[in-house]
This record gives sequence, C-alpha cells and structure tokens, in this order.
Amino acid sequence: MARVRLSVTERREELLRAAVEQIEVRGVVAVRIADVASALGVSNALVLYHFSTKEKLVAAAFTHAAEEDLARLRKLLGRRTTALRRLRAAVRWYAPTGQAKGWRLWIEGWAAALREPALQSVTRDLDKQWKTALAEVITEGVAAGEFRCPDPMGTALRLTALLDGLAVQLTSYAGAVPRARAQEWVDEALARELGLTRETLTAREP
Repeated sequence: MARVRLSVTERREELLRAAVEQIEVRGVVAVRIADVASALGVSNALVLYHFSTKEKLVAAAFTHAAEEDLARLRKLLGRRTTALRRLRAAVRWYAPTGQAKGWRLWIEGWAAALREPALQSVTRDLDKQWKTALAEVITEGVAAGEFRCPDPMGTALRLTALLDGLAVQLTSYAGAVPRARAQEWVDEALARELGLTRETLTAREP
C-alpha cells in the first residue's frame, strides 16, 4: 500500500515522534538516522532532507518533547481552581511517580547535553520555563492567602531538584526507592515549602 503523502509539517512531526521513541530505546549516543528512517519505513535521505545532521534531529526531537510537556503543564496550571490545587496537580504529574514525560528520555538528554551545546540549550530552556511556571502559581497562592512562601523561585528550584533526583533513582535503579515512599517525600517537601502540614495538603486533593 502506498504511503499517504504528508505535508512538510506533518512529515517533520512524524519524524520527531519516531526520533523521540528511538532515543528512548537506544539512547542519544547509539541512535542513528537509519534507526529513525527504518522505524517509519522511509529513506535516510528523507530524514536528512528535514534534519541535515543527527545532532540537529536529536535537538529538534528534545525540543518537540519539551513543548509537549510544557503544553501539559500550562493546561494544569491554567485550570479554574485554587493555586494550591493547580500546583499540587502539576507537581504530582511531573513527579517520577506520576504520568509526566518519559524520564529515561530526559536522563539521556541531561547526559548528552554535557557534550552537545544545542541540546544543552534545549534542556536549560525547559528547566527555566518549568521553574518560572511553578514560581508564578506559587506567587498567586501566596497573594490569595492560600499558603506562605517567602521565596517562590527558590521553592520551585528545590522542588524540581528533588523530583529530578528521584526520577534518576526510580529510573536508573529499579527498586531503590519504593514509588509510594517517593510520593510521600514529594508531598512532604511541597507541604513544608508552603508552610502547610502534609495532612492539610493531602486533604485538598486536586
């Protein structure tokens, strides 16, 4: 059966999704243009037409994954409910015990970013946008009198650092930290940062 002819935008989208999948399976270092092409049944030349090098394809794939995650974050934080409910929903989704991005992909990205300037730019920008978005909703909650937090950006940094570290433990070392215990630590950290008890925090489920 002949392949459906796709627009340039649709083709790039298809290639990026395949690249993300192949990076998750093979890793940044091992993945090849040929792997992405083979996954879709297209030629290497077609992949290279859209992304002239493997490095550009990888950077674009991570950008694509980052944009999807950020869109989900904005949706959670933009709901018409309290700042606390929005914040807790976002943190629970982002946590390695939630339904956020494939953590194996991002751990690969962090490691590769040490050697790839273009990828470093992508991961740094994603990190900055996450922290800024969380800090903004924390600031809203403080202004509304929902909780206390003297340093919203510092809180956002500490929370994401904890979540990233737990993601490495749960993804790289199976069984090192029980998922239920990791979630307890996340809830405790969030409650502490907001001047709430864990019981108060968990009583207000999103």
